[in-house]
Amino acid sequence: MSGSTFTLRLLGATAVVALASACGSTTATSGAGASPTSASTSGGVLSVRTTSVGPVLVDAKGFTVYMLTADKPGHSSCSTQCLQYWPLVPAPAGSSVPTVKVITAALAETKASSGVAMLTAGGWPLYTFVKDKAPGDVTGQGVKTFGGTWYAVSPSGTAVTAHAASAPSPSGATSSTSGTRGGYGY
Repeated sequence: MSGSTFTLRLLGATAVVALASACGSTTATSGAGASPTSASTSGGVLSVRTTSVGPVLVDAKGFTVYMLTADKPGHSSCSTQCLQYWPLVPAPAGSSVPTVKVITAALAETKASSGVAMLTAGGWPLYTFVKDKAPGDVTGQGVKTFGGTWYAVSPSGTAVTAHAASAPSPSGATSSTSGTRGGYGY
């Protein structure tokens, strides 16, 4: 797949996620052995789903939400190249981020390096992973790349450091946490 085709597909997927987030409440569905613990999210932004690593935040489509240890609360370090593999969770259109009863972390928004508004939980910028193919997948759990480690996010806004029982690590993912960002192999 050429870089421009991948970028176009990524932009299209991001637009669909943004549109879905702005379209009101959605119902979480079970998938990949995961079960939802929140049937609806006020505004369709986030909910909680039980996965093989425990309860985690999921986006409006039920996909696992991750944080990067290289980020700082309120600040995303994920570059344009990083966002190709780890799309940001867009902030909802409107004036404020809704509260969700089962999520105890403070939900807010920050700006990605591209200037796009993205959601945070407990201050941590939130992302999904392109290798998660179904709701409840946690293939990004523990991946070390882009200067840090990626972890699913708990309802309290902290990293879930448990490893998935049956989720293999993405092939070719670098295990280096140095400042170099080569050898992604996605």
